[in-house]
Amino acid sequence: QVQVVESGGGLVLAGGSLRLSCAVSGRTFSTYGMGWFRQAPGKEREFVAAINRSGATTYYADSVKGRFTISRDNVKKTVYLQMNSLKPEDTAVYYCAARDRIVDATRLQNYDYWGQGTQVTVSS
Repeated sequence: QVQVVESGGGLVLAGGSLRLSCAVSGRTFSTYGMGWFRQAPGKEREFVAAINRSGATTYYADSVKGRFTISRDNVKKTVYLQMNSLKPEDTAVYYCAARDRIVDATRLQNYDYWGQGTQVTVSS
């Protein structure tokens, strides 16, 4: 059974930084593509960033490009989301997800396993 567990959320001032972590247990971590999504109150869940199995290819939503960085450590079975220059509009619950297949990494429907989410709040 695959488990996905996020950590690292919290309250931060605008312009600040946070690093989210996501630990995956179960099957071999290096066989999963990984993604981060977020959901703000009253809004749909949206794509934030994704990374392929090896870590060589990354994808970002336009709204976070240049501010967020996704990375992974296949030995530690963990994926990270470094978030810099945070804005109030980044406030949301952030979800980590894993996908088995080599498919469009930006679509949440393509992910098979999800964590419970971690709250990120950016105050102005």
